[in-house]
Amino acid sequence: MSAEFATPSANALPLHVLSEAALEGWLADQPGAVQAWVKAGGFSGGLGQALVVPGEEGTPALALVGYGTEAARRRGRFHLAAAAAKLPAGDYRIESGLPEDQAANEALGWLLAGYRFDRYRDQTPLAARLVAPEGIDAAQITALATGEMLTRDLINTPASDMGPPDLEAAARKLAEQHGAEIGVITGDALLENNLPMIHTVGRAADRAPRLIDMAWGDKGPKLTLVGKGVCFDTGGLNLKPGASMALMKKDMGGAAAVLGLAHMIMATGMEVQLRVLIPAVENSVSGNAFRPGDILTSRKGLTVEINNTDAEGRLVLADALALADEDKPDQIISMATLTGAARVAVGPDLAPYYSDDAAFVSALESAAAGSADPVWRMPFHDAYEALIEPGIADLDNAPKGGFAGSITAALFLRRFVTESKYAHFDIYGWQPADAPARPKGGTGQGTRAIYAALPALLKP
Repeated sequence: MSAEFATPSANALPLHVLSEAALEGWLADQPGAVQAWVKAGGFSGGLGQALVVPGEEGTPALALVGYGTEAARRRGRFHLAAAAAKLPAGDYRIESGLPEDQAANEALGWLLAGYRFDRYRDQTPLAARLVAPEGIDAAQITALATGEMLTRDLINTPASDMGPPDLEAAARKLAEQHGAEIGVITGDALLENNLPMIHTVGRAADRAPRLIDMAWGDKGPKLTLVGKGVCFDTGGLNLKPGASMALMKKDMGGAAAVLGLAHMIMATGMEVQLRVLIPAVENSVSGNAFRPGDILTSRKGLTVEINNTDAEGRLVLADALALADEDKPDQIISMATLTGAARVAVGPDLAPYYSDDAAFVSALESAAAGSADPVWRMPFHDAYEALIEPGIADLDNAPKGGFAGSITAALFLRRFVTESKYAHFDIYGWQPADAPARPKGGTGQGTRAIYAALPALLKP
């Protein structure tokens, strides 16, 4: 699915954005007929309100959308998107009332409100189209929206149609679109190429595990994105209960996120040497599934005791991170739907991340605040390193006790990056209920914040 703004034309209906505080002053300058219509329509400027005002001949002359109060706006984002679905079909251009510093985010939200997952069922499209507000980078906003929609589509597709071969096909399609190079190592070739833990986690599935490796750009700093591509997670021999398995089609949300972010980077021609690594597997149950108590040897040579086969995402990421680190890029970023502990800590709306780099933290926090893409820093707490050291092997993939589950997972991953700057995002990748511009289902988290931070992070 792609996103696009309406073409500017004289037929676009003027749209006035009115907060509750601004409504009275705006009405005072309007003809009596407009005042009467607005009052009769019950329009108060509340968030999500929309009203079309007719002209003398009864045809639409202008439209109003509510912008609420400052307190109400702080409790959400993409406020114009809440009203867009209530407007009748047509093109709209913003005439007044939208704060300049919110124009880009509100325009993005309007585009995202047009997202429909229609692969299996026809969906009613968004009827109201927005002309890009003056002063925004319309091409960039379109790229951000299209990248987010790609992420949503990939997560929303069930594992029956989004297994490792399908995830590979999506990556190949993206590479072809942008002229990127792509290579894939599949099945037993993973062992031959020293990617043993990716092979071990995925070998029980009918659809072979693989490592997807995409590269784009030959100028600028080196950025490597690593995304967890567990296309379905049964939990392996430590089988999940049914309630916990229901959403496991989204366990490749990290891969979906980095592919969406890669589109944003490539579509806008960012000067960076981009590499995307995705270990794509299914964690299934069969006679050759890996077992609790097994000890695996990773690409890096570190041994890992398996205390829970449901902690498989960090295993496939570990091999991919070790491969990424060998190239010594300027920055490695991993994204994964890794732990339930992260959801308990911050809920579904925040993207928790780990970084010890003050410059990364500063750039990301600033970018997130301006991108309507909230993040929350979590600690690489060195005192917990002992929790991931079982004694019988170098590392434990599932420390007992349950304390600090997201932190210990991040510390585990950090062991595989020793030559590069590293940040890790433990995302949820799912919107549990409808919200403006974010329908229930798969969603991107952290990607727009990362995109906006990259120019500051990757200065030559």
